Amino acid sequence: MAQLSDDCFAFGGDLLTVAGALAEIEARVIPLVEPETVPLLAAAGRILARDVVATMNLPPHDNSAVDGYAVSHADLIPGGDTVMPVTGRAAAGHPLDRPARRGEAIRTVMMQEDCAFEAGQVLIKPGIKRGANRRQAGEDITEGEVALPAGQRLRAPDLGLAAALGRCDLCVFRPLHVALLSTGDEVRDPGAPLPQGAIYDANRFMLAALLAGLGCTVNDFGIRPDRQAALADVLAAASAQHDLIVTSGGVSTGEEDHVRSAVEQLGSLFFWRLAIKPGRPVALGQVNGVPLIGLPGNPVAAIVTFLVLARPLIAKLAGAIASEPRCFPVRAGFGYRKRPGRREYLRARLERKGETVVALKYPRDGAGILSSIVRSDGLLVVNEAVSELTVGTMIDFLPFSEVLG
Repeated sequence: MAQLSDDCFAFGGDLLTVAGALAEIEARVIPLVEPETVPLLAAAGRILARDVVATMNLPPHDNSAVDGYAVSHADLIPGGDTVMPVTGRAAAGHPLDRPARRGEAIRTVMMQEDCAFEAGQVLIKPGIKRGANRRQAGEDITEGEVALPAGQRLRAPDLGLAAALGRCDLCVFRPLHVALLSTGDEVRDPGAPLPQGAIYDANRFMLAALLAGLGCTVNDFGIRPDRQAALADVLAAASAQHDLIVTSGGVSTGEEDHVRSAVEQLGSLFFWRLAIKPGRPVALGQVNGVPLIGLPGNPVAAIVTFLVLARPLIAKLAGAIASEPRCFPVRAGFGYRKRPGRREYLRARLERKGETVVALKYPRDGAGILSSIVRSDGLLVVNEAVSELTVGTMIDFLPFSEVLG
């Protein structure tokens, strides 16, 4: 199993901006997984480990884009109808067995709807342009071109392009193996009895789905109690067979937050002291050389920090090209004040008002209100320099469709 040096996640120090944390990830984190070759049908969702370089033109030769008739453009009468004998046929997969000659029409290219056929002759209307309805060899991909770059997560069109180039298998990174656990004496599995003061575990199920959406294989370590010795044992076991450990809860500085001491017993823990809301605290560390991400226990904070910070880090560990999700400018349909110097992510839904898209903030914004994520369309990104939003202010909007699988 690949291991990282102890300084890989050492982002400590003064309060760090989100942009600074992402820059640290890009600069310091390296892929942990090895390449393997898999059949094309098994490559969906995997991350390409090597460039796919075209060994042929696509299409490999000139061909017809429509059904109809092929003629020499020089034989057409510019100002009127042209009548030509039909002397051959070239169908898909069955090319003409000889070169086409001047003065004849071959059944294939000229759109049939624009022609009239009678008694072995075709009448062609004027106005057709030279080269119309003809696909040029290599107009899609040329031989020697990088058709698919390494680091790309393979989607259905990518597999189609690889197949069109004759590839039957691809070199991809193996999936990142992730150990996932929740912490807290108050946390219970759904369906179990719920005593006074207890809550059901939402985080593990959200995070498992998010990790699977990034192509990870997830091993569920369940809920672990707030006891250092027990946490140390499970973290040690998880580090033996996984590339990454993801936890939620127990990374703050409270008396019952024991993840920190358990990690430090086995390795090292560095807090991302981030200027972000919701989301503090987020922690990174290593257990026996295996990276660990410690996310907040509040479910909204857990999902926001996963999307903003853990998601790009996991993608980098898995060998994917680093790419920021796309934000889109919208107008704020509400007023809002915040502390400058901190980036905030507000849950919002979109409404169209005339020609303008307006964002409306979800009315309840606590870090534990999970319905605010379910009933919103995405996150408004209120950057560090902003201290106040007024109605009509343009602001970046991150759609959940960009980051939720």
